[in-house]
Amino acid sequence: MSSEISNSSDTNINEYYDDDQPTNRRIRLLSLHLNPPLEHHHHHQQLQVEACSGRAKMNVNAEKLTGYLRGKHRDVQEKVFEYFNSRPDLQTPIEILKDDYRELCMRQLVGLVREAGIRPFRYVVEDPSMYFAIIEAVGSVDMSLGIKLGVQYSLWGGSVLNLGTKKHRDKYFEGIDNLEYLGCFAMTELHHGSNVQGIQTIATFDPVTDEFIITTPNDGAIKWWIGNAAVHGKFATVFAKLMLPTNGVVTDMGVHAFVVPIRDLKTHKTLPGVEINDCGHKVGLNGVDNGALRFRDVRIPRDNLLNRFGDVSRDGTYTSPLPTVNKRFAATLGELVGGRVGLAYSSVGVLKIAATIAIRYSLLRQQFGPPKKPEISILDYQSQQHKLMPMLASTYAFHFATVNLIEKYAQMKKTHDEQLIADVHALSAGLKSYVTSYTAKSLSICREACGGHGYAAVNRFGSLRNDHDIFQTFEGDNTVLLQQVAGDLLKQYQEKFSGGTLTVTWNYLRESMNTYLSQPNPVTARWESEDHLRNPKFQLDAFRYRTSRLLQSVAVRLRKHSKTLGSFGAWNRCLNHLLTLAESHIETVILENFIEAVNRCPDASSRGALKLVCDLYALNRIWNDIGTYRNVDYVAPNKAKAIHKLADYLSFQVKNIAKELVDAFDLPDHVTRAPIGKQSLGEAYTEYTQYVGF
Repeated sequence: MSSEISNSSDTNINEYYDDDQPTNRRIRLLSLHLNPPLEHHHHHQQLQVEACSGRAKMNVNAEKLTGYLRGKHRDVQEKVFEYFNSRPDLQTPIEILKDDYRELCMRQLVGLVREAGIRPFRYVVEDPSMYFAIIEAVGSVDMSLGIKLGVQYSLWGGSVLNLGTKKHRDKYFEGIDNLEYLGCFAMTELHHGSNVQGIQTIATFDPVTDEFIITTPNDGAIKWWIGNAAVHGKFATVFAKLMLPTNGVVTDMGVHAFVVPIRDLKTHKTLPGVEINDCGHKVGLNGVDNGALRFRDVRIPRDNLLNRFGDVSRDGTYTSPLPTVNKRFAATLGELVGGRVGLAYSSVGVLKIAATIAIRYSLLRQQFGPPKKPEISILDYQSQQHKLMPMLASTYAFHFATVNLIEKYAQMKKTHDEQLIADVHALSAGLKSYVTSYTAKSLSICREACGGHGYAAVNRFGSLRNDHDIFQTFEGDNTVLLQQVAGDLLKQYQEKFSGGTLTVTWNYLRESMNTYLSQPNPVTARWESEDHLRNPKFQLDAFRYRTSRLLQSVAVRLRKHSKTLGSFGAWNRCLNHLLTLAESHIETVILENFIEAVNRCPDASSRGALKLVCDLYALNRIWNDIGTYRNVDYVAPNKAKAIHKLADYLSFQVKNIAKELVDAFDLPDHVTRAPIGKQSLGEAYTEYTQYVGF
């Protein structure tokens, strides 16, 4: 097998040009490949190699679409981009050693805050949408920098603001804001990640000295993967079990958070009792200094307990506004949900960059063509459209869904409404899981779609893929988060049948339980006109029907299996079913948000483009799960065929405006930083050849 890497992922259609085959066969095959037949129009056009079939190309004003997408925080994102573009010394090179990368990342963060004057910390609580806009822009410049900034302000800073009280904010706010108090978020342990209640680090109150003693009782309790710990951190928010001695008996009060100094503020030397080691080189994000922490009876003042949800008085009395360990634990983790919101939003930012590079290259790259005709763009091939156009549609869908999530989160932080808190908790878990998993898969597809040139490090797919990969794990493993979504759906299902109320995101289940589970209408199951298939009501009904049926069937299965296996065994027996249910629900929420965004768009041309993209998102998802709809006769065979053909045709239509759609993301070349993804397609090869030395 040759070790040479082909410079294209282009479909090999040499056989179409074999001189032994009839010319008309060659033209017909290529025509069908380029332009899907339009049976769903109830008329048939003769496809021509030279001409696009179907309707005229839609006119899209990319600038107006950008204005709608970027929203009110465009200016601060531009400020981030311009600052790093003006500082070549702070731009991350293709090749850099781990230790050098960590120091560069620290300089980038200091420059952003102290030179550019961008102070994200004040927005964490006051204006979350501004904070997440900064996070997205910074992550677009360098993902390691985005994560390091998030550790400092979302995790370390956010834990102080959200889990502490006024005394903590007064003491630490300024130092966190100006980077004097660089900090860590020490939750994960060697033996425990997702199961936070199982962590083993302990914090024992000593009533004699009025201190807590932080102890790592065994190797399994070593805090692991702690960002900022290996090199730069001076403090850590340490999650530990609060052990309270009373009358000679030590009581476990559950997991609490404590501010623990780990390095001297002046000398930066590790403090007594604290042992810090480096987690070493990682698959990606090597600008972040992840470390491991062991505590050997480290004493801290009683005031270092972040005491919003539980406090210990001088005499050792424990008080809490919440009555049980589980409620305190839920409240503590609920306050940390902003990390998931930020990851979901940032993941969309990564997907925008990757889709932009891959689509611009696919418009530039030309391979093969009809006999004695010029070569054609590889995006003219239906196979390339199939890879990239549904992905582009999903990128838009995810954008609007995560923007809506941020708005809900900001509202939650202002109102502290319990119903909204529950809604945001489940929605952030579902979107973080679904979006990051989709982006991870899409990064590999983009790399493959760009062939050999996609394998060049300078074109960024490798670093994007490696840096983003861990998004599927931190802030909650994706499989675990989907189970939380499924659990919430089942809870809502049970409350519905016992007369309870449903939260905002789940409202459609009230209707669907009564409507969508009835036998499919044999007439509508066969409707196949384009108007019907592109009707948002049909699309939403289909999504909701699937979710409702999955919910009802898994509830029945759980009841059945719990009789013999118990609740835990039944859940495990139905686990794949539960994950499918959660994904179906999240896809429904995404579609709802997309349809609302289309309807809200003030510019007619942008609204038309978004409607086209939204229809592709919806019909592509329906087709991907067509077996579910066919199994219950929700969709008749002829309708399934019509959905498939229309989805292919919509991909073709989206291809015609693909350049405008990615241009609307408004990512300048100094942000995408990939020669093959230049906005001016004619400059791409020139910059690429110059990069390698010609």
